[in-house]
Amino acid sequence: MIQVQHLEKTFDNFHALNGVDMHVGKGDIYGLVGPNGAGKSTLIRHITGIYRPDAGSVLIDGEPVYENRRAKAKYAYIPDDLFYFVQADTMEMKRFYEGIYPNFDAKLFYRMQEFFPGIDIKRNIRQLSKGTQKQVAFWLAICCKPQLMILDEPVDGLDPVMRRQIWSIVMSEVAEHQMTVLVSSHNLRELEDVCDHVGIMHQGKIILESSLNDLQGSVAKIQVACSSGMPKLPDQFEVLHMSNTGRVYTLIVRGNAKDAEAALAAGSPAIVDILPLTLEEIFIYEMGGVDYEFKDILF
Repeated sequence: MIQVQHLEKTFDNFHALNGVDMHVGKGDIYGLVGPNGAGKSTLIRHITGIYRPDAGSVLIDGEPVYENRRAKAKYAYIPDDLFYFVQADTMEMKRFYEGIYPNFDAKLFYRMQEFFPGIDIKRNIRQLSKGTQKQVAFWLAICCKPQLMILDEPVDGLDPVMRRQIWSIVMSEVAEHQMTVLVSSHNLRELEDVCDHVGIMHQGKIILESSLNDLQGSVAKIQVACSSGMPKLPDQFEVLHMSNTGRVYTLIVRGNAKDAEAALAAGSPAIVDILPLTLEEIFIYEMGGVDYEFKDILF
């Protein structure tokens, strides 16, 4: 659904994007993560057709997005910093969206009103709280019936109940209509619950792109209790990090977790236990491998 190839962007002498390659398949929920200043917002502004690339290409459903109304009509975008017209209420914004999105579903708009009971549709949106403004944005975006939804810090400002409801609505659209979702967020624990693919961005590049299952299966966290000193693994396993508290060692190992467990068990330790790595832990480790300061934050 989204194909980014060798994308470059420079502002004055600052290289914001350095040959970005990214692929988001139809029906995927793709989490774009990275530290502040990695280039995520700049990349999103290219995908939404706001910026013209200096080099490379950005395609949505096979079409260039920059200055292409047909391609832009396929997505709905909810930025972190929301914008509404001065004095506009929800009904006025509904009419505006109907004018630019040919598939806007007015019947769905009224059916979905029950999911947002706290919204006064005749009140100036700018007078509403940040969380309520974000609810209006999701309400309108879903009713556009987009093939692609692009979200930047999407549930920031929402209470836990509304966060769950918003994600339930979005995932229902993915399941029923194969809607594609690109979401950029610093809330990695939440992304882990909803995303099936992840791209990690650093210094203007995507340094890692994978399905979440493959990503979590490629690195294992193993705890070993040894009475005979530091545990050892055969050379085919790459030990990325090791720490210990007394005789209990925690290892981050790149490779098959079950094979690593079996190799460690051959040394007759008291305990060998495989622990799941969260997306947050994987992110911290990968950033540690590209000149981020890496401490024992995983443990």
